[in-house]
Parts: sequence; structure tokens; C-alpha cells
Amino acid sequence: MQRLVDLDGAAAEIVRRRAGWEADGLFVGPVTWRDEAAPWPQRLREDREQVMDPDSVGVRITSPDEAELAVVLFRGGWADVDALTRVGDIVTEAPDVLTVLGFGRLLEGCVLRVFGTGLEAVAER
Repeated sequence: MQRLVDLDGAAAEIVRRRAGWEADGLFVGPVTWRDEAAPWPQRLREDREQVMDPDSVGVRITSPDEAELAVVLFRGGWADVDALTRVGDIVTEAPDVLTVLGFGRLLEGCVLRVFGTGLEAVAER
């Protein structure tokens, strides 16, 4: 797979927002990595040092009222977004994401849409 997006930079975008999301009452799971060099089936790893050839990075976020969001960015320049919103809408999207900044914006938009929170993070930009 072609390397279009810096996955380490994308992981930093997740980490940078974690405290704000948690302050808003969300549970933020660990950053997960998939290693293209690993044998099939490839397991997700939480430790970046265990991943030799990362082809994706992702995070799962949930709320106490059972809303849920999973965002996975692939180095080829797209993301998988899957969510169950607070009002019960199901979201499945695969937007193009070609930059780390674009990934940060995607995260903020998804959190706002799914959980109705994260306005502080959006206002800071």
C-alpha cells in the first residue's frame, strides 16, 4: 500500500485530543496499530514499537449513553469511520484523508457529530 499519510503524526493527533475528550466524559480506548508485515490474520497492537510496517492507526471512543465511534486511518489516504450516535443513527463512511491536519479535523468533526461534544477542541483551531 502506498504511504500517503504519516501514521505516527496521526497517532499524535489522537493523543493530543484524548484529555479533552475524557474531560467531556468520553472513554477513549488505546491507539491501535496494524502491521502490514505481520502474518495474516494481522492483530491490532497497542505498542507502536511492536509494529514494523504500520498500515493503519485507529481509536475507539465510547460514551456512558452507549454512543460509539471507531476511526481508523490507513496510510493509503483514507479512513474508516463507524459510529452509533446518541440518537441511534448508524454512520459508516470512508472519507479520503491525505494529511495529518485533515485527520485531526476528521476526528473533531466525528466526535462532535457522534457525541455532541468537543466544541472546545474545535474552537481552539
